[in-house]
Amino acid sequence: MLPPEVESILEELRSERIRGASWMARRGAEAYLVLASLLDGDELRKALLELRRELPAVNPTMASLYNLSRFIPVTENPFLVKSRAEEFIHLIDEAKKTIGNIGSELIDDGDIIITHSFSSAVFEILKSAKNKGATFRVILTESAPDYEGIALASALEKERIPFELITDAQLGLFAGKATIAMVGADNVTKDGAVINKAGTYLLALASHDNNVPFYVAAESFKLHPELKSDEVEILERPYARQGYRVRNFLFDITPWKYVRGIITELGILVPPREI
Repeated sequence: MLPPEVESILEELRSERIRGASWMARRGAEAYLVLASLLDGDELRKALLELRRELPAVNPTMASLYNLSRFIPVTENPFLVKSRAEEFIHLIDEAKKTIGNIGSELIDDGDIIITHSFSSAVFEILKSAKNKGATFRVILTESAPDYEGIALASALEKERIPFELITDAQLGLFAGKATIAMVGADNVTKDGAVINKAGTYLLALASHDNNVPFYVAAESFKLHPELKSDEVEILERPYARQGYRVRNFLFDITPWKYVRGIITELGILVPPREI
């Protein structure tokens, strides 16, 4: 059985509604740090085996949790667990900075970027582009029903990046007004499909129809080494409005053929060949 301190972090991950795969991976790495501070020897090894099962199960769609659970060795040595968890957190920070720098080169003066949901990687790109002096504006969806887009609007406002907020239903209407589409990812499958907030596929289709290049920003730990798109488990949460049940799948699947490139810390990858 996992210590209560670690179980508490897992419950926090299960209940999170706004923050995405990067935050989940960081918090998961912190769970390993807590575990290493509490246990050693055979108790630690058994707990690590359990956490290797439990952590990806928090959200099976997210490749970051799967990759994190494989990055940490099953060992009796708490110092090794601690060093690997700290290394993973360092990789998260460095990857995001590099993605911001690489992705910002795609943004020119006068560009209009359309996005959906709240990707910390996309936000890093927008901040980097602004810091480099580019003048642009952002079209973003409110991203119902959890309204991640409202959180992104608040973050953009603090950075003084101009934006326009739209309802999700207007993605098709506004895609043609953009010059570039850019979203994050919770998972990029072995065959190059992008798993992200439901509505991403609709944005990709609308972008394709309007000749708007569609890019995905994702750290390399979001690339799943094993799963193909038809094997991904898409979570559905209970949701109701005015007494009626509303179907609420959290993610959808965007085929690789609609993706211009995956912006990673390794460079811009062309799916599926370079995944």
